[in-house]
Amino acid sequence: MVQEYTLRVLPPVAADGQALRDHLSREKGLDPQSVTAVRILRRSIDARQRTVVVNLTLRVYLNETPPDEDYRRTTYPDVTAKPPVVVVGAGPGGLFAALRLIELGLRPILLERGKDVRERKKDLARISRQQSVDPESNYSFGEGGAGAYSDGKLYTRSKKRGNVDKILSVFCQHGAPTSILMDVHPHIGTDKLPRVIENIRKTILQCGGEVHFQTRMDALLMDADKVIGVETHQGETFLGPVVLATGHSARDVYRWLAAHNVEIEPKGIAVGVRLEHPARLIDRIQYHSPEGRGKYLPAAEYSFVTQVEGRGVYSFCMCPGGFVVPAASGPEQIVVNGMSPSNRGSQWSNSGMVVELRPEDLADKSLWIDAAGMSADGDAYPALCMMRFQEQLEHVCWQQGNRKQTAPAQRMGDFCHKKLSYDLPDSSYAPGLVSSPLHFWMPPFIVNRLAGGFRLFGRNARGFLTNEALMIGVETRTSSPVRIVRNRDTLQHVRLQGLFPCGEGAGYAGGIVSAAIDGERCAEAAARYCGVSVPDNL
Repeated sequence: MVQEYTLRVLPPVAADGQALRDHLSREKGLDPQSVTAVRILRRSIDARQRTVVVNLTLRVYLNETPPDEDYRRTTYPDVTAKPPVVVVGAGPGGLFAALRLIELGLRPILLERGKDVRERKKDLARISRQQSVDPESNYSFGEGGAGAYSDGKLYTRSKKRGNVDKILSVFCQHGAPTSILMDVHPHIGTDKLPRVIENIRKTILQCGGEVHFQTRMDALLMDADKVIGVETHQGETFLGPVVLATGHSARDVYRWLAAHNVEIEPKGIAVGVRLEHPARLIDRIQYHSPEGRGKYLPAAEYSFVTQVEGRGVYSFCMCPGGFVVPAASGPEQIVVNGMSPSNRGSQWSNSGMVVELRPEDLADKSLWIDAAGMSADGDAYPALCMMRFQEQLEHVCWQQGNRKQTAPAQRMGDFCHKKLSYDLPDSSYAPGLVSSPLHFWMPPFIVNRLAGGFRLFGRNARGFLTNEALMIGVETRTSSPVRIVRNRDTLQHVRLQGLFPCGEGAGYAGGIVSAAIDGERCAEAAARYCGVSVPDNL
């Protein structure tokens, strides 16, 4: 017999398998000898009250042997001789599109402008050591996309739980820990995710797909209003319908689309800073204890959201026990992001703290940092206005950072009081920091709303607003600044047949899991376009 139960237990009980079994048997009146296995289906921490508890949903096997695996395996057939579909970009959208194409009997040709996930790591190290950013291999470009070396968080607000379970199962099949199936906020960790990505690539290759690194798409090949393939920077062509999953930082792709009258539109983004606290401080605040997390609790997370002057102010991509990393994708720009290893064991915790920005806001030229400095494409292509704002803010940040990857920073309390920080606390940001008055050079609509949000968050979580916390500029790559317009039903571009804009870079996802889900949906749409019947089995 198999039964499911919910329990609320103290952290020491949740952390000890035998203690959990004993508690379950007492609580539910079970014969301990009949309990052959207990598997955790869902696990979350409730720290709203002084006593922290762990909520568990358990699957209990009574006098029955459990299955060998906690997840559903997917079968991938050989597609060596099957029709090709070109997939541009090897982030989560592109990788999961390729896997789903194989499931459906089509041969993916995966093109990635950056390097494979291991070689890419060497270029990331050079950013800190040599203050040098490779425009084709960085935190945004390369196998695995922006998520590969910026945390591997798998939390999504998607309501399509069946799709989410499929995505998490595929990750487990390729080496991710099965804990991601149970945690409310699942997380693989930057130290473990590269191996999972490599295993996905191996599956694609073993099934007859192709993977081409350092192969940048420079143009779509079109026949009237039909996309028939792509041309690369080396002049090579790859033919087939195209799943375009280039990620939110492929600005050259957006410019090419705008210049060739491919319908795109500006999309709202959020911009701000990385806010870094000592992890022990966040633990004490969130767990209501001077001892912090103690022995049985993980590094504490937080989530804050409010409205200030009609726009959202919120925390984004919270990384407990993590690091702030340099995420620029080109020269003369500073962008920061956050990541955590699987153990979330660093002495710092950080999150993006950002302010909502809508396309209509930029009609007010006073919001632009340098309205006179708008480039020709900013004037000629209104759809690129949000992207141009990102570029300007990142360039000014680079200037404030001594024209290197040393990032401008300010203590949180000093920012709210509009004071220069004469010294800075220790930080996880490896390239180094320079004290800078963020309140002075960042646009006022960001400064004023951030300060208002910080004051409210400080009232709600005593100790959060503190000069122990450090603001590091700037966080701009929260999502794509452009949406590539597609048909709601067919997922094809609204005018061009055979083009399937996909994932975060196309403006239809926001994170690893949602991009992976969209990758699968675009693969199914491409398969239908190729005349393949798509079973409804997800």
